[in-house]
Amino acid sequence: MTQVSRYPISKKVADRIFEVFLKTLVEIKSNEEADQFISDLLTPTEKIMLAKRLAIAVLLEQGYDYRSIQQLIRVSAPTITSVNIARRYGKEGYRKLISKILRDEQLKNFFEEVVIKLLSAPSALEKGRGPWSYLKDDIEREKRRNKRPF
Repeated sequence: MTQVSRYPISKKVADRIFEVFLKTLVEIKSNEEADQFISDLLTPTEKIMLAKRLAIAVLLEQGYDYRSIQQLIRVSAPTITSVNIARRYGKEGYRKLISKILRDEQLKNFFEEVVIKLLSAPSALEKGRGPWSYLKDDIEREKRRNKRPF
């Protein structure tokens, strides 16, 4: 359970600290930099906790029910409820990020479909179709394997 020091600081200092924290997050430019910062900032348990909350929000947005989310991510119903309340009635933070995540996934799926269709044309030919068929089948297999929600 997270704890806040019992030694209070002034609102002005707290606001400035949070301002610097937000600026730090915005300045992160790469996955490697983000991973290094998060690994230094959070304990392994905190990292899992935050990642699970985001996963819960994404699954709720995709229409998964509580029981499925509980089994998939191994979280309690109250945790799902608190994420759902924040997602639905909060300051739109979850919704904006989830929208970006799902848009990126849809774009990835769209390009996979285009590649499969492009590889289907040469693989339909009788002569010289072996490599094309192999590539098409390989991409379709990878797509089926990655169909899981997470």
